[in-house]
Amino acid sequence: MRLLSFQKDQDVGFGAVKGDGVVDLSRRMGLRSLRALLESGTLADAAAIVARESADFPLAGIRFLPPIPYPDKIICVGLNYRDHVAETGRTVTEKPTLFSRFAASQVGHGAAMLKPAFSDKLDFEGEVAIVIGTAGRHIREEDALRHVAGYSCYNDGSVRDWQYHTSQFLPGKNFVATGGFGPWLVTSDEIPDPTVLTLTTRLNGTVVQRATVDMMITSIPAQIAYISTFTPLVPGDVIVTGTHGGDGASRDPPLFMKDGDVVEVEVDAVGILRNPIETDASTRAPAP
Repeated sequence: MRLLSFQKDQDVGFGAVKGDGVVDLSRRMGLRSLRALLESGTLADAAAIVARESADFPLAGIRFLPPIPYPDKIICVGLNYRDHVAETGRTVTEKPTLFSRFAASQVGHGAAMLKPAFSDKLDFEGEVAIVIGTAGRHIREEDALRHVAGYSCYNDGSVRDWQYHTSQFLPGKNFVATGGFGPWLVTSDEIPDPTVLTLTTRLNGTVVQRATVDMMITSIPAQIAYISTFTPLVPGDVIVTGTHGGDGASRDPPLFMKDGDVVEVEVDAVGILRNPIETDASTRAPAP
């Protein structure tokens, strides 16, 4: 299934894509969110509804929200492809580099990613996102994929000057509406082996990043095992698995996103996440 969260008129809900329409699962199942569906353990019931029912309204009539608008946690893996490590001048570490994002830093497919008015260094980072479907702690690598509900596209938009203020990435990764997430979640039964996924990022139609998931330094199962050692993973948690080389900051000259640009992240078995770039007029420069 392709599961998504949406706003239609004044209503917020979740559903499944069927043809060019949406089966409204929030109304049919009496659940408030896609996260609540995962928590309920009723994905099979949702699939049965989608199989027998017609779409309730067209995709064209909705506003896409991040598939999980308010996860318990969003954990991002940095420096997880060797060419990206090399282009940043860093070295491969024994354990994965992790940082977190906040829910307010995410936007859905089609929504504008916002560049702070005082920074011209908003960068793209195309990534594969995984969403946890089954809770776990101390998950073994060999069991890890059983805990995955599905996969999505993610653009870990980074305000580089703020990211590089110190060795901690947090500020540059959490400006409001800088991370694209979507357009939907493809359930893991349709992607039994995520290593075969191809990840492509395009800026204004030009390919700027391309990789396959099998090129990761720390694999998806290893990420789940490591993260679940220090924190319990719960349904709806999002793990953003790392970007390939070619980001804008590492280019000569640098290539940052600007007002009016359009950025796309495509995961071949998932779809295309597309976001325009706009300047956030509500931002103001910090005091000197």
